[in-house]
Amino acid sequence: MRICMPQSGLSLVLTIPLGILLLILASRPAAAETPGDRDAAQASADVSVSLREVLASWFSAPEVVAVSRGPYLQSGTPTSIIVKWNTTLPADSVVRYGSAPGNLTESAGSADLSTEHEITLSGLAPETAYYYSVGSSSQVLAGDDADHRFVTSPVVGTARPTRIWVLGDSGTANANAVAVADAYRSYASDRPADLWMMLGDNAYTSGTQSQYQAAVFDIYPDVLRTAVLWPTLGNHDGISADSATQSGPYYDIFSLPKAGEAGGLASGTEAYYAFDYGNIHFICLDSQETDRSPGGAMLTWAAADIAQTTQDWIIAFWHHPPYSKGSHDSDTEGKLVQMRENALPILEAAGVDLVLSGHSHSYERSFLLHGHYGASDTLSDAMKVDDGNGREGEDGAYKAVYDEQNPYRGAVYVTAGSSGKISGGPLDHPVMVHASLNVLGSMVLDVEGNRLDARFIRSDGSVADAFTILKIPDNCPSLANPAQTDTDGDALGDACDSDDDNDGLDDGFENSIGTNPLLPDSDGDGLSDFAEVSYDGDSSAYNPVSDLNPLATDTDGDGIADNIDLSPHGDGDLAPLGSPNGLLNLGDYLVMQRILTGHIAATALELEHGDLYPVGAPDGKIDISDLLQMRALLGW
Repeated sequence: MRICMPQSGLSLVLTIPLGILLLILASRPAAAETPGDRDAAQASADVSVSLREVLASWFSAPEVVAVSRGPYLQSGTPTSIIVKWNTTLPADSVVRYGSAPGNLTESAGSADLSTEHEITLSGLAPETAYYYSVGSSSQVLAGDDADHRFVTSPVVGTARPTRIWVLGDSGTANANAVAVADAYRSYASDRPADLWMMLGDNAYTSGTQSQYQAAVFDIYPDVLRTAVLWPTLGNHDGISADSATQSGPYYDIFSLPKAGEAGGLASGTEAYYAFDYGNIHFICLDSQETDRSPGGAMLTWAAADIAQTTQDWIIAFWHHPPYSKGSHDSDTEGKLVQMRENALPILEAAGVDLVLSGHSHSYERSFLLHGHYGASDTLSDAMKVDDGNGREGEDGAYKAVYDEQNPYRGAVYVTAGSSGKISGGPLDHPVMVHASLNVLGSMVLDVEGNRLDARFIRSDGSVADAFTILKIPDNCPSLANPAQTDTDGDALGDACDSDDDNDGLDDGFENSIGTNPLLPDSDGDGLSDFAEVSYDGDSSAYNPVSDLNPLATDTDGDGIADNIDLSPHGDGDLAPLGSPNGLLNLGDYLVMQRILTGHIAATALELEHGDLYPVGAPDGKIDISDLLQMRALLGW
């Protein structure tokens, strides 16, 4: 070390290794003590200690502010998102954000000093990518690069391709959890999730802060900083958390919407909540600590929330599965029984499509089911909306139909609690298809328009199960219409649409004259069926003489269908596109009729060869007398 010592107005610089100096100071030999010497020795020792402390402070590394957790994203909406992170020392909070790394032109922050930082970004544009950094007013601690990026949600109700990653009982913080996460990363490398969900038991064994750090923040840092995480409380999380007071690590770590700020009705608590993403409504329940009775606050709220949503899809999730024969038994365990008996009737009455749970450390997946609220041995055929495997190319996709004759679409129930451990069980619940597996993995859901594709990804990256649900919109509520096609795209199903091809002709009328009510141009001649049938100005009836035939072509384009045109190749005397042949025939008569009714204008050729009055001496006009004389000449 270098020490500057004053000497006659100058500085004497001594270079002494710090360790040697401290050793010298600590090991100076003691002289023979006298009473006076003891006071001097104590004073000398005090000076040595003070000097050691001063020197140590000079050369110890100063504490600096650094990120110790995160950043991670919470409670995303089309126009806002919460960014959270922790630091090693208290500091103020600033999030800088913008359209590209190096162009973070906007910021939001708080002047309060804290080690736990939470900043809400608002006024954002929907479906927009933002890059961001976190730090303080004086420095950036993390971000401002391609790895710190999020995309805001679509406008509520807007159908957009959406990917969701689902983890259940993932909180083991071991090689199992890492393998499951890595398998997802590989599977979704070209299309990461837009949002992700945890189905409880997110941090074993008791959901402490250190266990969350190891099980969540150390394993999924890349996903946490790019996609919003939506969790639910498990029994192990609940050991250190309390839903009644919304306290403990679970509630400290997660910021969840309780005022309806992310969609749905306000629940007033973070224990259970709702949110929207695009055309999907999510409802999260607390099966661990909150009252599960039908008249309790949670299920009363759930009934009101799910009844008011107009979203195309409804996905519900909580920890304890309503159906399972894995490491837990839904026939005998109270919380599982109560969620099945009390929550499912509410959700199914409102058309829930998919229910996700964990707790049993296995993967179990039902067929399309409705109305099974008792023990497993009470399942009946009437409850099986579709007992196939839901796979296109095999038993076929599940078709969730909704109409007055069949007001319940049916739902698929998944127990996916094997993202961190597997624990066996018989796996023989009768509502489950042959996809119950004692294997590690996670789920990927892809929703696009009226289609949901679900896949269970093993920890080795292979797809162990897949199914598809097709939603058929209720655009014909007055009639039973299981097909629910909408040929003309007018948002009115064919079963209750009187004009399926939107050509202006009633389907019944088109059927009566032999035209196809689903094809607006049956003969492919470029004229709609409606235009051909309405040729004489009356669309209520088809006149084979004055109207065009919507089922036949018109080769010469004279307005006469080939099947009644005696000169379909244009050699009739009056054919506008043909050459006169000196013969009066039906084609000539029909063309004259159209001229007289104002449907077409007479050409010079038609005046010359169609003017029959007086016979043989054209007068330059075609009138009714010409038509009458032609009828006479034709022998009519």
